[in-house]
Amino acid sequence: MQKNWLEWTVFAVGLVLVMGTIGYLTFDMVTARATPPRLEIRLGKPQPMTTGRTKQFLVPVTVTNRGGQTATGVHLEVTLERAGQEPEAADFEIAFMPRQSTRQGGVTFNTDPRQGRLQSRVLGYEES
Repeated sequence: MQKNWLEWTVFAVGLVLVMGTIGYLTFDMVTARATPPRLEIRLGKPQPMTTGRTKQFLVPVTVTNRGGQTATGVHLEVTLERAGQEPEAADFEIAFMPRQSTRQGGVTFNTDPRQGRLQSRVLGYEES
């Protein structure tokens, strides 16, 4: 049985997609550098939120891995420093950060972060 033009078209499109995917993955594998994870933290604008009778402040956190390796168990800390008061700290963990990826999360504070200075840092991670 001979194939008609539609079958040949579907075959050609499928072949181009598969070969393109294999080509891209091969290129990425050959050119990717095995640099360690390079994590960058960006803090968003604090947002007031009320939970029950307590008022808290949510700070959005965006973490980007610009390195060439995956990081697992990424532990982050955000500290709120205010003049004359004890610093308030919040932390969280990101289970899996592939290379060249971005993850978002948030931390909460009991006092208004707009009245102080926020600092963030990576406490640790494991390379995969």
